[in-house]
Amino acid sequence: MPETDRTRLIASATRRGLGRRVVNPPLERGSTLLSDRAEDMRDASLGPVYGLDGLAPQRALADALAEMEGACRTLLAPSGLSALTTPLLALTRAGDEVVASDAIYGPSRRFLTRFLATRGVTTRFHAPGASPEEIAGFIGPATRLILIESPASLTFEMMDVAALSAVARERGALTVMDNTWAAGLAFKPLQHGVDVSVQAVTKYVAGHSDVLLGAMSVADPTIARALANAVEDLGLHVSPDDAWLALRGLRTLPVRLQAHEKAALRVAEWLERRPEVARVLYPPLPGSEGHPLWSRDYSGAAGLMGVVMRDWDEARAQAFMNRLTLFGLGYSWGGFESLITHETGQLSLRARPPRLEGALLRLHVGLEDPHDLIADLSRAFTE
Repeated sequence: MPETDRTRLIASATRRGLGRRVVNPPLERGSTLLSDRAEDMRDASLGPVYGLDGLAPQRALADALAEMEGACRTLLAPSGLSALTTPLLALTRAGDEVVASDAIYGPSRRFLTRFLATRGVTTRFHAPGASPEEIAGFIGPATRLILIESPASLTFEMMDVAALSAVARERGALTVMDNTWAAGLAFKPLQHGVDVSVQAVTKYVAGHSDVLLGAMSVADPTIARALANAVEDLGLHVSPDDAWLALRGLRTLPVRLQAHEKAALRVAEWLERRPEVARVLYPPLPGSEGHPLWSRDYSGAAGLMGVVMRDWDEARAQAFMNRLTLFGLGYSWGGFESLITHETGQLSLRARPPRLEGALLRLHVGLEDPHDLIADLSRAFTE
């Protein structure tokens, strides 16, 4: 068996013993599946009985993601957000409590405080980058689940995931980790004791900004069954076209992610030297907050970072963004293109907004030549 993800993700497409076939699975579209006999219509051992069960592209994508994540099973969801909310729905009940970082992704926070809260599930938010010992102080008798996001959304604080998972297990709490930044490749949550590893396949796995899709990977069959029941009960479905595109992207994920990291580090190092920049929030950057944890636990990095501008207000930040020509102005990230957004406003959602030196910009460094990206940034600074 190949030892590296780079080889494994391709070898899963070229395994022998399956007869003559195309490299990627056929693109099957269908809701109704026919059987030869009435006795066979509900026999799941013969294959899916209805389109919601997933056809060849969905099954192949889920199997490949499970192999990459080291999971007993991966379940698909129609978006990254639904992949995050489904475990929260499946694993909590009225009267339970969730513990999460104050820096959690905005829509995840909204689901916790708007949807779950009205159904009797409360949430306690700890400080971003808190130690496992500090987070342990938030765990009480009602705590059912700890929601982990590392690096944190927008401000990129790192967490000691293995230590936190051990604390949660000792206290009888489950752990769900949003691992989109590492794409299930640069960090393996299940190997560090996490119960459910979630990622927005929309981002780096699909890689071309044309798919909405999410994935939930689990090592424990009991938890996998709970998630599968929720997927079934909610009627969640991923289109075969989106699954096929994501599977195609998955084959080249290791090469692309490595290119994103290399370019992003070069851009981050350049930005760090600019007088207009107060701080670059990018854990792979030596000296950046969280760098020791990233160096210890991660085998690679995304191209996503935060940049705190020195004494800039929103108007100056937007004027700078408007002068850029190679950085697209758009949300999401993980595609081949570079993007920039202004994120200071989102910080107001937090219970304790951080005090920054100025406007917060979020950069996604794509697959363009970093020399050209730096030249674009330099022009925007000086014009």
